[in-house]
Amino acid sequence: MGVKNLSALLDESNIPFKKERNLEEFKDRIMAFDAFNVLYQFLSTIRDQTGQTLTDHEGRVTSHLIGLLTRNSQLLQKGIKPVYVFDGESHPLKHQEIENRSKQKKIAEKEYEKAMKEGDLIRAKKMGQRLSRLTPEMVDDSKKLLEAMGIPVVQAPGEGEAQAAMLTIEGIAHATASQDYDALLFGAPTLVRNLNLSGKRNLPGGKVITISPEEINLRDLLDGLQITKEQLIDLGVLLGSDFNPGGFKKVGPKTAFKYIKEYGSFESIQKNVDRIKEVEVPYEEIREIFLNPNVKKGVSVEFHEYDPEKILKFLVEERGFSEARHKPLIFKTAREIEILRSQTSLDSFFG
Repeated sequence: MGVKNLSALLDESNIPFKKERNLEEFKDRIMAFDAFNVLYQFLSTIRDQTGQTLTDHEGRVTSHLIGLLTRNSQLLQKGIKPVYVFDGESHPLKHQEIENRSKQKKIAEKEYEKAMKEGDLIRAKKMGQRLSRLTPEMVDDSKKLLEAMGIPVVQAPGEGEAQAAMLTIEGIAHATASQDYDALLFGAPTLVRNLNLSGKRNLPGGKVITISPEEINLRDLLDGLQITKEQLIDLGVLLGSDFNPGGFKKVGPKTAFKYIKEYGSFESIQKNVDRIKEVEVPYEEIREIFLNPNVKKGVSVEFHEYDPEKILKFLVEERGFSEARHKPLIFKTAREIEILRSQTSLDSFFG
């Protein structure tokens, strides 16, 4: 979920904390992806006309594998070095959010069945996108494909986004790649959103927008808002995070920011604002989750050879992918990697 409505506050500000980029600018850069964030995107968007995920001949979901193959092929062809960080054990405070998501899926499931009975495929697809579930088998398949593509996999002890942020803090990665702003609360100095989502996108009503990668600098953001990292975390608590879903009633992004600027900290806000005082929130524990997350430090990240035969064997023989459809992309990526490697060797020789 991320921090509720934080993007609305940041997008409405005139602070120059983000820069539009193109994929070529990230060549030779290591980018730490929050794996679950990416996989849920694929499970939500890669679906058939009725809103169902794509599956193999045995009924196993393949939407996430299609997404991983196509997205990472483009990244590797551009010389970008992705690293995928997988979630470990969730913090106990996140259990409420997990329960909320489960309830929402049950509601969406009933709405989906109703839409299908009525023949409303547009609504069925919309409801189907809310039914995404990531199973241990799907996680294992994702890791298997990534490793065949030579892409490092990091297993986080806790939140994947926190571990990705730590890779960036330590300089192992250039940036954390995620659609959520949570990585900033975990201290990631650089966040890249919309990575590999560049291009035009059709919106309902016929409107067309252009999507480009955007690089967000935490220091510029804090300086522009004139707040500290701790105050950014408190702002997240007011708006509602994965650890206190829902936030506070009638406290939107502008009001929350006003409170932070006026009172300085959550403790002071709670003492002075009745609507905050009335709700018990373990803000000290939430603050600690972001300031001192459960992560590994000094993680070793090793890139391996891209193995087109191994990729094909897994996808075609084990998961029923069409060889004719996917082989060209797989071998094109292998060729592009070799070209990039040759160019790097030449640059070194003449440098």
